[in-house]
Amino acid sequence: MPQAKLNDAERSAAFAELVHWAVTPGRDAIRRVFSFRNFNEAFGFMTRAALVAEKLNHHPEWSNVYKTVDVTLSTHDADGLTELDLKLARSMDKIAATMGV
Repeated sequence: MPQAKLNDAERSAAFAELVHWAVTPGRDAIRRVFSFRNFNEAFGFMTRAALVAEKLNHHPEWSNVYKTVDVTLSTHDADGLTELDLKLARSMDKIAATMGV
């Protein structure tokens, strides 16, 4: 079943909760840059987040340079933000928090 784009009220509630995420300029997407102590931690985060993404069947746009992981979330099928993006963002926040980020 296709995901519906978030309405204005859902977006407001999401941004109040996801304080470390920001709107991506020029896109209906959100972005967060995670900074870890070293490459091993960054890669560990990506591995754990990848397992969640696979379970959701929703995959992030991301890149990794040394200890930094840059993540952008948007649902391509919906051409914008959906509940799937919020679920993955929340999960990534929880993973990072367990790692002290």
